Amino acid sequence: MLEQTPTSTLHLFNLSSCLLEGDRLAIADEVAAAVLAGFKQGVLAEAKRQSVMVGKEVVRELPGALADTSALVNQALLFVEETAEVAQKPKRRSRAARSADKKLSAAFKEANRRYRKKDGSLRTGRTQADIAKLAHKLRKKM
Repeated sequence: MLEQTPTSTLHLFNLSSCLLEGDRLAIADEVAAAVLAGFKQGVLAEAKRQSVMVGKEVVRELPGALADTSALVNQALLFVEETAEVAQKPKRRSRAARSADKKLSAAFKEANRRYRKKDGSLRTGRTQADIAKLAHKLRKKM
């Protein structure tokens, strides 16, 4: 092995400058091109290997992520179905309540007939509160 002394470094510098002269310059360029091409291929191979490894890792993690997502979607769908069922089933009103509603409707028609003019406006001194009071009074009599 060569020891690193100022004279040996100078000797190597002179040797490399001799190689760069004339025909040897073309050989040095070819060697440099071959070294760079090999380096480029090595870099590309390493990049490809790393991208494959990252892809495999993503594929390994994907089923878990999809399972989480599908669980959330299923939960949301169940909530929508439960809500839809509740909305589709209105509570059935009793016979007495339906009868009372019909009587009150008829009473309001009669009270409006009494307290409104033919054009639909209220008679002088009457309010909608008066109509409601009369309608409830009439319903009690039915």
